[in-house]
Amino acid sequence: MYDENQLKFEQIQLLDEKGNVNSKSTISDDTLLEMYKCMRKARLIDEKLLRLQRQGRIGTYAPFSGQEAAQIGSAFALEKHDWICPSYRDLAACMVHGMPFEQIMHYVKGHLYGGKTPDGVNILPIQIIIAAQTLHAVGIAFASKLKKEQSVSVSYFGDGATSEGDFHEALNFASVYQLPVVFFCQNNKYAISVPLKRQMASRTIAQKAIAYGMKGVQVDGNDVIGVYEVMKEAVERARSGQGPTLIEADTYRLGPHTTSDDPNKYRSKEEELEWVREKDPILRLRKLLEGKALWTWEDEERLINGFQLELDNQIQEIEQLDSPKIEESFHYVYSKMNPQLLEQQKMTKSIQKEKAGGLHG
Repeated sequence: MYDENQLKFEQIQLLDEKGNVNSKSTISDDTLLEMYKCMRKARLIDEKLLRLQRQGRIGTYAPFSGQEAAQIGSAFALEKHDWICPSYRDLAACMVHGMPFEQIMHYVKGHLYGGKTPDGVNILPIQIIIAAQTLHAVGIAFASKLKKEQSVSVSYFGDGATSEGDFHEALNFASVYQLPVVFFCQNNKYAISVPLKRQMASRTIAQKAIAYGMKGVQVDGNDVIGVYEVMKEAVERARSGQGPTLIEADTYRLGPHTTSDDPNKYRSKEEELEWVREKDPILRLRKLLEGKALWTWEDEERLINGFQLELDNQIQEIEQLDSPKIEESFHYVYSKMNPQLLEQQKMTKSIQKEKAGGLHG
């Protein structure tokens, strides 16, 4: 019999909008400071990349401002040998897990090697296909279990991904085989322009876990402490063989879906301002740090000015590098070029040579 009370998920919150923290938190002051610096730098990076796109210096970009607590709080709960399977909006989590900014810049500039993950960094290439990374995370977790490793895989995705078949297949498989995987949904309220109420009739995303026999948790996604604690527990459960967890981080993207989107067409300014003024995850954590006398406006200015200069220098260096040649692209298809690729590369070089000759003729 359908029991509506069984489907009520209490949202976990340890740090409220005013900067008050629940006594259940186990995070040290040093870690809180490190988290804040990561979140503040992530916001600066996001704002910088958005401006670069508007200036025509990078390609289409998907901003993540507003979702820093969800990404950084969850990534802090991982070990280096754990795996991240990201979407195109999860750069903050990737950077916490070891992805250098230089590689991020190569990716957004469309370099051939932009999707290459540095050695020793357990992050899959950024996934554009909605929800496909949920299956990839399951595959990694299955391999980890078969090899008796201790690594946990995490799939990051948005609320729109929960409407895809891949999402449901991934949860079903992970639960049946009790795999060490965490499904981390950042519910930012919109799948491009489609509001959550037009995507599903269920009250929460977290309750979808019930159908697959796994644990489901809803957390305030703008509460970095709550996110960390919830993620830490899910990772520990997965690592100890207790199976997967579905986490719904209730958050909001402050900017457009991508730089080709105009959110003014489908949501109100009043709604946006409410999240900016009252629920911003960075402001919330800063209130806590200031209340603990761990952070001042002088610290804030030093961080912003110093990191802005660092970013500008890195970007300038990257933009001065030569772009890869077209014929180099054939080296990035397979680990070893097959006869067809060799032939295509030869043809490309010939065409390039003819074009060059025509220009000089």
